[in-house]
Amino acid sequence: MSIDPGTAEGMESRELVHFVTQQTRFALINNILQHPEQLPSMYEFEELNPSVSDATVYKHIQKLIDVGIVKEVPLDDDQRRQGYPWKFYGLTETGREFLDDHNLLAAEATLQQIYDTISDKPEKMVKYENAPRPEEA
Repeated sequence: MSIDPGTAEGMESRELVHFVTQQTRFALINNILQHPEQLPSMYEFEELNPSVSDATVYKHIQKLIDVGIVKEVPLDDDQRRQGYPWKFYGLTETGREFLDDHNLLAAEATLQQIYDTISDKPEKMVKYENAPRPEEA
């Protein structure tokens, strides 16, 4: 299965599995899967990956968007609130299918349970976690 022939740059399925399972990219995919709405903001990615620079987080999200695994989901202008994020990131439908086809979603429920047990989230993280999200997931 090819995600998006125009953007996956002709990657074969095996190459794409290797691409998404690179440590940082796979951690970001897992962050999406474990998030209560499966739509974390960039700040939430950064907080969940403290050993990775913000620039590296952004770069890897962009790479996942470029191959069609992840999509950027902005809030509509009328839903945006000052002091809250308005851009979120989730799996594309074909990205979810690809991950499922390659048994990379097996730990989804466990990831969500682990996320629920994080008790020492910074106040800003809790605020962003509870921010309005787009209807489209």
